[in-house]
Amino acid sequence: MSGDAVSLAYDYPVLGAFWTIMWIFLWVMWIFLIFRVIVDLFRDDDLSGWAKTGWLIFVLVLPFLGVFVYLIARGRGMGKREQEHARAQMESTNRYIRETVGAAGPVSEAEQLAHLSEVRARGDLTDEEFRRAKEKILHA
Repeated sequence: MSGDAVSLAYDYPVLGAFWTIMWIFLWVMWIFLIFRVIVDLFRDDDLSGWAKTGWLIFVLVLPFLGVFVYLIARGRGMGKREQEHARAQMESTNRYIRETVGAAGPVSEAEQLAHLSEVRARGDLTDEEFRRAKEKILHA
């Protein structure tokens, strides 16, 4: 038992902790970079399927060399493709909002009163309820 060394947290030097954190940070950044390259590769509409397959195999088989060559060869357009994608997403969202709001847009008082009289004609509203709802529409 006297020869066994117990490693405690205070035996780990501060510089060692710093380097461990640095390596973890670099590996996380590396994984993000690989995913960013792969996403950019599939997002690019200018490349053919064969070119995408070639780049993907290159990046997956030789990741360091593949990612660095991809960044050198196609890195300039990555930002432009990201901006185009963000712009397309924004336009799609805005179009959806306009269509949704336009479909349920403001209804005129005349349309509301016509709907109210239909409901009254079916017998779903009493005369008193109809009068109160009509006053609410006209005075709103």
